[in-house]
Amino acid sequence: MTRKKYRYNPKTLTYEEVKVTWGTRILKIALWLAPNILFAGVAAYFFARGVDSPRERALKAELDAVKSELSRINQDVDLANKVLDEIERRDENMYRLALHAKSFPEELRRMGTGGSDKYDDLLRLPNGELIKNTSQNVDALKRRLHAQRLSFDELVKLAKQKEKLLACVPAIQPVRNTQLKHAVSGFGYRIDPVYKTRHMHTGVDFTANKGTEVFVTGDGIVKEIQSNNWGYGKCIIVDHGFGYQTLYAHLSAFKVKVGQKVKRGELIGLIGSTGKSTGPHLHYEVIKDGTKVNPIGYFHSDLSPEQYEQLIEMSNNSNVALD
Repeated sequence: MTRKKYRYNPKTLTYEEVKVTWGTRILKIALWLAPNILFAGVAAYFFARGVDSPRERALKAELDAVKSELSRINQDVDLANKVLDEIERRDENMYRLALHAKSFPEELRRMGTGGSDKYDDLLRLPNGELIKNTSQNVDALKRRLHAQRLSFDELVKLAKQKEKLLACVPAIQPVRNTQLKHAVSGFGYRIDPVYKTRHMHTGVDFTANKGTEVFVTGDGIVKEIQSNNWGYGKCIIVDHGFGYQTLYAHLSAFKVKVGQKVKRGELIGLIGSTGKSTGPHLHYEVIKDGTKVNPIGYFHSDLSPEQYEQLIEMSNNSNVALD
């Protein structure tokens, strides 16, 4: 039963019943509900922000995992760069030094791949800044690795050339040590055996019996075969490449032909006394870039240190040439 409300009317000195309209009732209900609705909305807002849905929690965990993985990748890139620093140091200070190669151009090691705007789209992604930095670091590492590969390709090519060079450079005696008869006549000014004057002797004379075998001192191609009545007499010139040539003079016989490829230690002729010669011997010369040099520095591969020292002493003590 609805309670009735009365109001005192001083004019009539009576209590009169108060009539409540539906509009008033609705207004009172609204005023009562408004604070409650506002409180509920505020509570729901903060609750929604403080408590993630299962999907939101999954996405957040995924983003955290991506962030952690990107951080690990950056650490790996930093480690790879440190290792590459050491490889580059060895490249410059060891490998290139050993192969007499020029320094690899620094601008190639740090070559770019375009402007920084190529990474701008990454900034719109979750963890965009970290993704951008990671991409830049990985690209920089890739550039350094590519440059190092180019450097190694060059070094491999040089090493192969060096291997061929080592096979071609004159490096042994053209006559076996056991077949030498007595002291050799060395490179330098000597007394001419015919004219008895002091002249430049441009090779080393190895004295041995006629018919003693003569061996080529490095890989090469037979460039010339000469037969003269004077001078070098029967003579062979071998081109070894890389600016090296060797000459074998006063031979009694040839065992090779012009244009023939020869390997170090291969028989090419026999000792004689042809041309301007006072007795059986081999006159041997080494020519580097067109200049005749002392052959004594090219006998290191088949002699012991003691034999090499003895050969130097013999060549220095001989004042008379044999041709």
